[in-house]
Amino acid sequence: MSIRFFIEKNLLIAILVLFLVLIPVISFAQTGNINPIAKIENPLANTSTINDFIRVLLEGVLKIGIPIVALAVIYSGFLFVKAQGNPEAITKAKDAILWTLVGAAVLLGAWAIAKLVADTVLAL
Repeated sequence: MSIRFFIEKNLLIAILVLFLVLIPVISFAQTGNINPIAKIENPLANTSTINDFIRVLLEGVLKIGIPIVALAVIYSGFLFVKAQGNPEAITKAKDAILWTLVGAAVLLGAWAIAKLVADTVLAL
């Protein structure tokens, strides 16, 4: 195995690990005369009903899911460009874009159904 193959194979893993290591460091970075003890606020502190909890949960899933869908669409486009007419690679790219769009539909469908149910319950 060549070093290039190893780098290409593990590049995504290396970027993910670097991202997961740097995000906490950046988020807890403090400047000035701030209390040196980092505190994390409870994002569910203001939820007193199941409706509020589901709303907060779905908002969090959407905030994470939408950028992932955007990156998956970009990756699928990269697969189409990389295929260069190869039928097997084009099939793989088509499958990638299909499942990306299915995932996006599930995300938006879950949000729409939750919104519909919440509005119906509140109207009663």
